[in-house]
Amino acid sequence: MSDVSARAFLDRLFTAAVAAAHPSTCLPPALPPPPASGRLILLAAGKAAGSMLEVAEAHYLDTLGLDPARLAGVGVARHGYGRPTRQLEMVEAGHPMPDAAGLGAAQKALDLAASATADDLVLVLLSGGASANWIAPAVGVELDDKRSLTRALLRSGANITEINTVRKHLSRIKGGRLAALAQPAKVVTLSISDVPGDDPAVIGSGPTVPDPTTLAEARDVLARYRIDPPPSVAVALRDPENESPKPGDPAFANSEYLLVARPADSFVAAERIVREEGLEPILLGDNLEGEAREVAAAQAAKARELKAAGKKAVLLSGGELTVTMRGQGRGGPNQEFALALAVALEGAAGIYAVAGDTDGTDGGGGDASDPAGAYVMPDTLARAKAAGLDPAAFLANNDSTSFFEPLEDLLTPGPTCTNVNDFRAVFIDD
Repeated sequence: MSDVSARAFLDRLFTAAVAAAHPSTCLPPALPPPPASGRLILLAAGKAAGSMLEVAEAHYLDTLGLDPARLAGVGVARHGYGRPTRQLEMVEAGHPMPDAAGLGAAQKALDLAASATADDLVLVLLSGGASANWIAPAVGVELDDKRSLTRALLRSGANITEINTVRKHLSRIKGGRLAALAQPAKVVTLSISDVPGDDPAVIGSGPTVPDPTTLAEARDVLARYRIDPPPSVAVALRDPENESPKPGDPAFANSEYLLVARPADSFVAAERIVREEGLEPILLGDNLEGEAREVAAAQAAKARELKAAGKKAVLLSGGELTVTMRGQGRGGPNQEFALALAVALEGAAGIYAVAGDTDGTDGGGGDASDPAGAYVMPDTLARAKAAGLDPAAFLANNDSTSFFEPLEDLLTPGPTCTNVNDFRAVFIDD
């Protein structure tokens, strides 16, 4: 297969993975009927919030003919991820760094939940990114303190479960608090998972499910990564009032939760295409975690083994890798994985790869125009050398964007309006 054909093949895999998890595909069959007499309150948050709200609004107003007077709600998505709605408010807010827009949107969601009656249905449309988009700091914690803490956590190398453990104990909406506030209304949550293991308590920091983690565990995360929190955060994490509702709490007696899309669904779609091409799909897991460069080294070794054995195969993997920031460069875990993979492959012939975040952006400055990831080609290092680029130096500075940008090897689909985490494919040709 030529380099051009190989890159097109990798594009097909990434596109199929995203399409399988898009709300237009996965959401309509799961939407519940509206309540018999009360209001339908739609509360959406995360990178897929815009498309989820758009699909749900059309379903209830057009397909079911719901009286618009009985429909209320608000959605908040990352900047650049909003979608047009006719009646419901759509807000764009900061991610991964929370901002004032997210603060306002979260308060509107809390107010709507608090206004719900036993005749109403509160339908929560949740996706990855909600933790940053729904920002409602605990009493005594200011937005700037939350931003400072978020910045430290993201640079520390902590995984998403650890980060969300802290977030849930510094919030008035996360960790089950939204469901508790919506009582006595029925609460239904439809969720798109972006976390390893698809744990509802981790997705979006679990605003509608019991939280098994504790204040002590949140403090332990900060200690483990040697994070010195702002004084207000330290106080809040020792205040028993900020403990989250636990399993068995009656707050969840009238609450239901359904996953409508998971990373596994995207890999089923990708595997189908791989087989259609007469290749062997080898799924390494849809929930991998770990340092991006270490995972890349392991997958490079596996690809070399398959190549030496004369195999034509595609290594597929998902999950959420981490980057411990040691430099000052631009990039994210998918780009760092791609750069580390290229270094480890050393220009091995016939091995191609793509690594990208299914939401369309990978780390960076939080702009919707940030790349989703990058491609690795057999001649990546040769072209880099010709351009005067030292891959090891860029890797040491966590500057993968600046490495792939002049090579025109960045993956740039733009906002996809869904999010089932990372997608990686390493194609071994003969």
